[in-house]
Amino acid sequence: MCGIAGFFDPSADRHAATSLLQRMTRSLSHRGPDEDGLHVEGPVGLGHRRLSIIDVDAGRQPIFNEDQSKAIVFNGEIYNFRPLRETLLKAGHRFRTSSDTEVILHAYEEYGAKCVEHLRGMFAFAVWDRRAQALFLARDRVGIKPLYYCWSGKRFLFGSELKAIIEDPSVPRTMDLQALDEYLSYLYVPAPRTIFRNIRKLQPGHTLTVTAEGIHEAQYWDLRFDPDERPTEEDWIEGLREKLRESVSIHLMSEVPLGAFLSGGMDSSAVVALMAGLVDRPIQTATIGFEESGFDELPYARMVAARYRTQAYERTVRASASRILDQLVWHFDEPFADSSMIPTYYVSQVARERVTVCLSGDGGDENFAGYRRYKFDVFENRMRGLLPAGLRRPLFSALSAVYPKADWLPRILRGRTLLQNLSMSPEQGYFNSMTWFSPAMKQVLYREPVRTALKGYQAFSVMQRYFDRTRGWDPLSRIQYVDVKTYLVDDILTKVDRASMAHSLEVRVPLLDHEVMELAARIPSRFKLRHGEGKYILKQVLRDLVPAEAMNRPKMGFSIPLAQWFRGDLKSPFEERMFAKQSFVSEIMDTEAIRGWWALHQRGLRDYAYHLWALLVLESWGRRFMRRSE
Repeated sequence: MCGIAGFFDPSADRHAATSLLQRMTRSLSHRGPDEDGLHVEGPVGLGHRRLSIIDVDAGRQPIFNEDQSKAIVFNGEIYNFRPLRETLLKAGHRFRTSSDTEVILHAYEEYGAKCVEHLRGMFAFAVWDRRAQALFLARDRVGIKPLYYCWSGKRFLFGSELKAIIEDPSVPRTMDLQALDEYLSYLYVPAPRTIFRNIRKLQPGHTLTVTAEGIHEAQYWDLRFDPDERPTEEDWIEGLREKLRESVSIHLMSEVPLGAFLSGGMDSSAVVALMAGLVDRPIQTATIGFEESGFDELPYARMVAARYRTQAYERTVRASASRILDQLVWHFDEPFADSSMIPTYYVSQVARERVTVCLSGDGGDENFAGYRRYKFDVFENRMRGLLPAGLRRPLFSALSAVYPKADWLPRILRGRTLLQNLSMSPEQGYFNSMTWFSPAMKQVLYREPVRTALKGYQAFSVMQRYFDRTRGWDPLSRIQYVDVKTYLVDDILTKVDRASMAHSLEVRVPLLDHEVMELAARIPSRFKLRHGEGKYILKQVLRDLVPAEAMNRPKMGFSIPLAQWFRGDLKSPFEERMFAKQSFVSEIMDTEAIRGWWALHQRGLRDYAYHLWALLVLESWGRRFMRRSE
């Protein structure tokens, strides 16, 4: 795994450009501690930080083609690079290294922008084409690897992390208020926005071409849920088992120590079980537990580790969110408040003590309908079908207004959220389920200038554009697609990338291999969610591989005792930062509203843990990135 950075600037002074490129790559040193590489010529600069995984001795970047007319910097792994290399050799290409990086470069020579269609892996790369005087960038299909860019109309900058781009002092740090609003809704900033107005994320499955005339972005891949009703259940089980085994097999490619995260949940257990059948040595697994009761997954992980006789490396951590808060803020670059970033950071730290590469089970929930909210959404859609909208909307809107006094309602209704959802369209209802700060909370929170600037804007628009692509699909497929395009890439994969790269650890996700995802998208929804049971088809695949206790236990989702921490470890940091006389948040928000929520949480009357965490992260981010003197 690596970090890349660079620029395209026809007017750049060579000395100043080289100095900037050095600063940009230096800011990414945690992504690639083994070596760096720089190349500046004409209008372009390419920078690279390397974490050596494949072709350790000869894989230094940038890498050039035979006649030096093209150069590449690359972050990621291409798992089919060996057969692709053979194809390119037969076409007359000559190679100087055994690296997957050089294969991408020759694929670009052979296929041009369509080279990405031949790649199976996770990647973000930039190719300088001297003859065309063009810079070509691409990001993998699912967004496993990040890529940021800034285009001023004349000057283009790019980097694996946002911090590389703001090394250029001419890049303004102007907050995008719509991105802020989205952050409070989702706890992350969805692509293509970033928290800075003039910096963007290249979206997954997209390429970007930069020339003196401007930039051109194009989509080369999308996931279509197109259920195939012809195969039987047993056909799907056998086909999925073989595809998962193949994916795990190709993800084992490495010249350095390799292991796996093991939480004891179904997805990580599945990856470990499949690995065990493919390697002739004990697998090194990394697991963490927490001292707080109810948040410790070690017993389940031990069960799987014992079955497959892994070299289990586990640690019970007394996690201190306050101690690592500023480190997390620095590594994530922009406000990001999924609290599972904390255990992900710690398990990556533990794993890096033994290995350089880890396989993870991320993606199982999105592919096979593992989230509890999928079950509830299907239930809500059935309820909507029982009553006409003209009656349903006012009825459930009124019931939600009196909840929780209406405690006679069935428990399955999940209280106010479900009542609200039933008064809305399916799309708005799902957004409501995924929202943290409601519109009413935001109105109380924002100062007048922010409210005025955001008048008429709705964070729902992020989901709406993806729902619009799914008209006519079944309800489960629709929300799976929306999650793949939003929550998976900008929350789950961002969290894993930044938390692991903070420790120079490469994480691979075989359940997010695009061929696995395309197969899963063809499986009818009734084989994913059956009688309220998520991951039905995956459980059938794994029934002889994973202990039943690991498959059937309640989903924990890498939980942490955040509510408790705000009455302990995080109490002083929150009060000292949030209620300081010149806090960053006070410039845009009414801290008296925050004081009210804080008081209710401290007294145990309401649980505002996730809202408080989002605000604390925002305050800490503002101090680090918006106030240059600090």
